[in-house]
Amino acid sequence: MGEFRRWVKDFFTKADIVLMLLCIVATIFGIVCISSATASVGNTRFVSIQTAALILGVAIYIFLTFIDVDIIAERRELLLIFCVLFIGILYFFGVEGETGNKSWLDIPLLPVNIQPAEICKIFFIIILAKTMSVSQNKLSNPLNVAKMAMLTGFFFAFIVAVSSDAGVALIYVFIFITMAFVGGVNMIWFLAGIAVIAVAAPIIIPMLPEYQHDRIMMFFDPTIDPTGQNVRWQTNLSLRYIQNGGISGQGLYNGTMVKANTMAAQHTDFIFSSIAEELGMLGCIVVLLLLAAIVVRCIYVGVKSGNYMNRIICIGIAGMLLFQIIINVGMCVGLFPVIGLTLPFISYGGSSIVTMFMAMGIVSGIHMRPAPDANAKYIRPRTSNGLME
Repeated sequence: MGEFRRWVKDFFTKADIVLMLLCIVATIFGIVCISSATASVGNTRFVSIQTAALILGVAIYIFLTFIDVDIIAERRELLLIFCVLFIGILYFFGVEGETGNKSWLDIPLLPVNIQPAEICKIFFIIILAKTMSVSQNKLSNPLNVAKMAMLTGFFFAFIVAVSSDAGVALIYVFIFITMAFVGGVNMIWFLAGIAVIAVAAPIIIPMLPEYQHDRIMMFFDPTIDPTGQNVRWQTNLSLRYIQNGGISGQGLYNGTMVKANTMAAQHTDFIFSSIAEELGMLGCIVVLLLLAAIVVRCIYVGVKSGNYMNRIICIGIAGMLLFQIIINVGMCVGLFPVIGLTLPFISYGGSSIVTMFMAMGIVSGIHMRPAPDANAKYIRPRTSNGLME
């Protein structure tokens, strides 16, 4: 009993309680919005699953707070094998979600489907951070850059091959770019990457499936779906939701299009549009401020950490969140193609909520033990006269 009290005391004095409260508030806000967005089709199941995911997420947050992430990172080879096997199962047993991608596992006795690539992106951050920390003094070495790029390219290609989920696969690429930039990779490599993309894009885009090709090219070619009944349909509906909401919205459970369940994904990928209609621009600002506070908190914990790997992990998690927020909101307002990414903590999805709290638990663990940089033990301390011992 005394040991349990000590753990409780350590958690409330050393864990990142601010981050946990921000995540809980954002998730509860999301549950209320999901309840409203699904009221016309029966919201009990959606609210129950999301609430259960929140409770499980908080438990995982607490558990991971007490785990030293370096212990996990030391076994990065096992993490990599696990990710390959876990994602690879989709090829044989994957089921299609609402977006049409074969990216879900329907496991008997579980009330929700599991999205392996969603969970594995946290392990990818840890694997990449450990890989970078091992060679941090020669990070821009061509061999090291190639190693990181090949790891990222493998995950991207593997996820697309087994599940066709380009949206989640793109998160891995953005995580790599963010971590490499903050980690200290020379700018020349980013310029080289941009050049490669510029050359490859005209070759790759025509090879995409027709619906993916049209979703990208509709921003440049007005002759693609001029009537707005095909690839532009969801984007046009989303913009109508936003226009209906105005400044203050029509009120929860009172949104005209939300009540009519006009858009099938209004509680998942397009939850931001539902919020816009019912809570208006003010509600959207509240959502963005909450999510921005979580991102900033992750960056803050990373900056305060004295350990290179821990710092990069926090930045990678913040980058993951930021990418999903920008793409999801941009998709809802018509700035980006519809690629099926949820809004963190707000959209419906048990896997998404649990994954987010996993990531935040790792950040909280880093906050609890801001370890000094591993390289510091090789630096001899100065004596009182300023000379090395």
